[in-house]
Amino acid sequence: MGPLGVCVRILLFLAALLLPSLAHAIEPVKISREDKALDLTAIAEIYANQGEAFQVSTAAGTDGIVRRIEVRASSKNHNGDWAVFALANVSDEQLERLIVAPHYRLVNSSIFWPDLGSDRIQSITPSEGFALDRVENNDADIFSITLNPGAVITFVAEINSPNLPQLYLWEPEAYKDTVNAFTLYRGIVLGIAGLLAVFLTNLFVIKGTSMLPATAALAWAVLGYICVDFGFLEQLFGNNALDERVWRAGAEVALASGLVIFLFTYLNLSRWHANLAYATLAWVLGLGTLFGVAIYDPSIAAGIARLSFALTAIVGLVLIVFLGFRRYDRAILLIPSWIVILVWLFGAWLAVTGELDNDIVQPALAFGLVLIVLLIAFTVMQHAFAGGAYQQGLFSDLERQSLALTGSGDTIFDWDVARDRVTTIPDIAQRLGALPGTLHGPARNWLPRLHPDDRDRFRATLDILLAQKRGRLCHDFRLRAEDGQYHWLSIRARPVLAGNGEISRCVGIVEDVTEQKNIIDRLLNDALNDNLTGLPNRQLFLDRLQSLLSLAAHDENMRPTVLTIDIDRYKQVNDSLGIAAGDNILIALTRRLRRLLLPQDTLGRLSGDEFGIVLVSETDPARIADFADAVAKAVSMPINFANQEIILTSSIGIVSWTDQTTTGEGMLNDAELAMYRAKKSGGDRVEPFQPAFRMAVSDRLQLESDLRRAIERKELSMVYQPIVRLEDAEIAGFEALMRWDHPKRGNIPASEFIPLAESSSFISDLGLFALERATSDLSGWLAQTGEVPFFVSVNLSSAQLINSSLVDDFRRVMARTDTEPSRIKLELTETVVMENPEQSRLVLEKLRELGVGLALDDFGAGFSSLGYITRFPFDTIKIDRTLVRDKSEKRDVLLRSIISMASELEMTLVAEGIESEEDAIKLGEMGCQFGQSFYFGPPIGADSVLRMLKERFPLMKRN
Repeated sequence: MGPLGVCVRILLFLAALLLPSLAHAIEPVKISREDKALDLTAIAEIYANQGEAFQVSTAAGTDGIVRRIEVRASSKNHNGDWAVFALANVSDEQLERLIVAPHYRLVNSSIFWPDLGSDRIQSITPSEGFALDRVENNDADIFSITLNPGAVITFVAEINSPNLPQLYLWEPEAYKDTVNAFTLYRGIVLGIAGLLAVFLTNLFVIKGTSMLPATAALAWAVLGYICVDFGFLEQLFGNNALDERVWRAGAEVALASGLVIFLFTYLNLSRWHANLAYATLAWVLGLGTLFGVAIYDPSIAAGIARLSFALTAIVGLVLIVFLGFRRYDRAILLIPSWIVILVWLFGAWLAVTGELDNDIVQPALAFGLVLIVLLIAFTVMQHAFAGGAYQQGLFSDLERQSLALTGSGDTIFDWDVARDRVTTIPDIAQRLGALPGTLHGPARNWLPRLHPDDRDRFRATLDILLAQKRGRLCHDFRLRAEDGQYHWLSIRARPVLAGNGEISRCVGIVEDVTEQKNIIDRLLNDALNDNLTGLPNRQLFLDRLQSLLSLAAHDENMRPTVLTIDIDRYKQVNDSLGIAAGDNILIALTRRLRRLLLPQDTLGRLSGDEFGIVLVSETDPARIADFADAVAKAVSMPINFANQEIILTSSIGIVSWTDQTTTGEGMLNDAELAMYRAKKSGGDRVEPFQPAFRMAVSDRLQLESDLRRAIERKELSMVYQPIVRLEDAEIAGFEALMRWDHPKRGNIPASEFIPLAESSSFISDLGLFALERATSDLSGWLAQTGEVPFFVSVNLSSAQLINSSLVDDFRRVMARTDTEPSRIKLELTETVVMENPEQSRLVLEKLRELGVGLALDDFGAGFSSLGYITRFPFDTIKIDRTLVRDKSEKRDVLLRSIISMASELEMTLVAEGIESEEDAIKLGEMGCQFGQSFYFGPPIGADSVLRMLKERFPLMKRN
């Protein structure tokens, strides 16, 4: 091979590497004036995953030259799928044609994960000229083309997926005539289906038999399917109402469900076997879940629905044949309708698998569904109107009673007294796992299997019945099964007297009431014991404690001690790991605490994560203290759950019995007061009870009452601390702070009464008061000073944030005070939004839409602030004073990182706790915009703020 050949091979190899997406040239389809419709589906070449830019060789033109063109995607979300075809006008005149790609086609849509339709073509680019014009249509992607005489044009279609069910080239008038013809046909079919559905619904109102609503439901399902298949819903609701695939999948699920319900109801399958009702219910519920699946993945829902429809048809055929041989008239009369269903199912199978491929199949199958409903309606009406006389008088009274007894599922009890032979129908021995006939024979055969506590009572009941020769046998007893378990049985029987006045038989029913008895036992147990841990609940715990106190009044050696144990941070663990993890933790702690107790002691679960112990085995104070420490250590031992090590602590309150007048409830309350004090002190400690704790509770209740009256009487006031710009020390805004001047206790800090309001029911009223007062003062300042550029920050609590009316309240306050929302900033700490993150996010986004500013307060003091910056629409960060006042060498590094991050996120920074001019200058040089602290000024009243504004902005408006 010469050098030239080597070079050619190298060039070809490089071209193969550098141009992997190039497609080869194609053969054009020749079109003449006589061609009204051409199927281009098999001719179009599909290229998948070719990227945004696609190169293809055009068909050879009239000059025989093959060119290469490049087409770029019109959308960034394009998957890189392309279809290429070429058309050649062999006539001597210009041709107008339509390229049509239907959105949905039943033919070849497949059974599993069917193609439920979608937009097929984004755009079509010819090798000559501009992209083709789209013709608006709800059912197909249609593009208009014009072919000049002798032109050979290659078309590159930007398709949404490699699956292109059909691509047709239509002469416009021919396509219009075809669409009009189908439109008339669809209107007729749709009208018949609608009339059938309405007619069957009216029949149900007139004749309330169960088969009529089932048939009406099937008719409505068929009507819904046809509406979706014919595109009627798109015309009614518009293209954007819901994804067409969701509508189609929902219609197919409804159709499958309707057929199952009709088959069960019409054949009255529950009459033949009770399990058929459960199986049908499970089937229908399973199909019901597909409605939800259809929203997320319509293809899966539709595929399962199609399989269900086919399976229902097959099961129905088996049932009809089986019941038909038993001369069940309903099954016999349903044979013609079911034959049509099977024929329709076969045709649908041929269509979806592509064996039957033409444009008539889909509308024909739709009409087939209407024909099926029509035949079923005739069959049902025959039963509804002609079956009344047939059903009346069909059974004698004895047959009715026999059928009713059989339908109840109870066992017949027949005791032939004269021959002393007991018979049960069906044999109850098989239900107990014993050999058939084990309990048939003399009544004494039952005694060995009876519970020992029931034997004498059972024998006595039979003897009394024989002696009195009247009355009824009503007796509950326990019978042992082969597995050793006892079943509760209930006998309800009546004696039958012979001609000589003696009892000849005793006939009735035996019912298994084990489940009812177990339910009663569980209810009784749950009334006194915790159903998770099995420990005594609060009521039983108090009852045992009161009993021990009664004994202690007469026994000097008995001195009960009550311990209440509350698990610290249990709620956070429960929220983060889930309820199942929380339950497992409580069970593990129950086992640990039980191991510390002696038999005379009592452990109970008083509430969610609160346990109680009545300690009787120890009376020495030192040993009681050691026991409390042992309890704390038992709780703090690590617990492994889901490969995580969980370490918990506890707050423990202790009270010992010293006063004979003390009640059990009083002791428990005292122990809980001590436990609350331990928790308030930070938890993980043991707190003995002191009488002063009761006074603290009393003071808290009084303070709560005073705060409620202060809100009603508007005795609270607002003060405002300046927020200044660090670059020029000019006032930029104020933070509104609430003050309460108590008439007796003087000034009460917000850190004391705000948590009190949050734990009560009036925190929302308190927050609304703060917002109204701050906006009212702001409005007054602006009226006196003019448009001074400053804002007011108001703090929000967690109770306000989860209140659904917060946005409406804020909007009303803004309107009433005529305040611009942009002048208000709402401050929240991360602990506030952590309590209900999703609800908080929704509320904050609505507030942000109103134009209000949002500030994340105390940034750097918590442990999850960075995550909340990205999750919530905050525009301002307030750096916590602990970071600003930190004297360590790492302070500047942290502050620069925070300021840099805020700058990148385009967020405003406010530094709290600035103590010196040096800190202010350094923070300003770092890029922090604002500062707030006592260095710039203490909180002042509204009048003082007005004077300050007039001094700082003398050129603004004055009265």
